[in-house]
Amino acid sequence: MPRVLLVEDEPAIADTLVYALGTECFEVTHALTGADALAAAGRETFDFAILDIGLPDMTGLDVCRRLRETSSIPVLFLTARDAEVDRILGLELGGDDYVTKPFSPREIVARVRAILRRSPSASPPPQAGSPAGQSKTLHHDTSAMRIHCHGEELDLTAHEYKLLLVLLGRPGRVFTRDQLLDQAWEDPGAVTDRTIDAHVKSIRAKMRAVRAGAEDLIQTRRGLGYLLSL
Repeated sequence: MPRVLLVEDEPAIADTLVYALGTECFEVTHALTGADALAAAGRETFDFAILDIGLPDMTGLDVCRRLRETSSIPVLFLTARDAEVDRILGLELGGDDYVTKPFSPREIVARVRAILRRSPSASPPPQAGSPAGQSKTLHHDTSAMRIHCHGEELDLTAHEYKLLLVLLGRPGRVFTRDQLLDQAWEDPGAVTDRTIDAHVKSIRAKMRAVRAGAEDLIQTRRGLGYLLSL
């Protein structure tokens, strides 16, 4: 479980981000000030840092500068300002990304995941295709980017493949429609959550074509989302 250091002095924003990241299996430590953040970083090891630039005791840029003295931890800056000089300075100090308030918590989670995927030193959440995401019923051929059901290759579209890959990576976990959109679509805001329902229906039909009853591998949790049962 990746550990995130969140440094944000606005409780409402912090609570929203802690919840959003927590539902995506990130362990979050929240600090209200730069001093508290640096103290936490001195005691514990984190995989990612989200730094508000406008802190009460020092700037998030100062916190990043101090972190960079001993760590290469990925950093995402949050700020109410959108001045070009701030963006450039933040990136020059070693920041990996920059988001201006107001923002969507879903966007922050998506950006954190994207940065972690690019970071060789970080520990992203388990992804589909790992040993934990394989079974005799469903098998992911990572090199060919194909998924087999009962030994037969499923003829999946790109989005069906990505969606099933998310479910296969965490069998038994319930994913909401928003979570599936975040992880299987490059631009989740361009489609609706009902898009997930249509793609799940199509995947089930293709599994059923391989073996009757195979569609039951993807189960619906009414009012919650979908899970893969292996």
